[in-house]
Amino acid sequence: MFVTDSWRGAHGSETRGDDVSLDMRASFIFRLDARDRAWFDRLVLGEAASSASTALWIAVTHLGGATSAIAAVLLPLLLAQGALHAAALQGATALLLSHLVVQLIKRRILRERPAPARLGRSLVGVPDRFSFPSGHACAAMSVAFAYGIAYPAVAIPVIVLAVVVGMSRVRLGVHYPGDVLAGQALAIATVLALRLA
Repeated sequence: MFVTDSWRGAHGSETRGDDVSLDMRASFIFRLDARDRAWFDRLVLGEAASSASTALWIAVTHLGGATSAIAAVLLPLLLAQGALHAAALQGATALLLSHLVVQLIKRRILRERPAPARLGRSLVGVPDRFSFPSGHACAAMSVAFAYGIAYPAVAIPVIVLAVVVGMSRVRLGVHYPGDVLAGQALAIATVLALRLA
């Protein structure tokens, strides 16, 4: 959860002028968290999911993994010239910067992954125990958005693919939908910031 009882206790129970504001923010976060969990429950693959469906979502999720994302920018960096090389450089920079931000946020928020708590199992391995924001969704969108801006003709298919990679993280039970949306938003913001710099 974003806000836990220990968090509330750590922030004191004295009556202060900002207690109402703190309670309102906590209430909003609790409601947002509850909706995120409800959305997760509707989207995650159930035990009745076919092995073919599960295998497909696992294959899709690997497209957003470190190996695929790094290869998608490293190969053009090493082999291409001109606009493709420039797009790959921007994608690689966005990938690196957004990954650093994802890791900083994960270690600050400490939101546990849904699989152990809600499902008792995980359909795919996870790199760490923290969920918010999704690193896979961020990586896939960083690369896709960088290439999509550089090559508008392929923007829709590569961005749709990045969205589907994010969806796979929810379907496989390793991220809440809000984790994925936050990771994708962070990726887009990083690419746009690099373009403006």
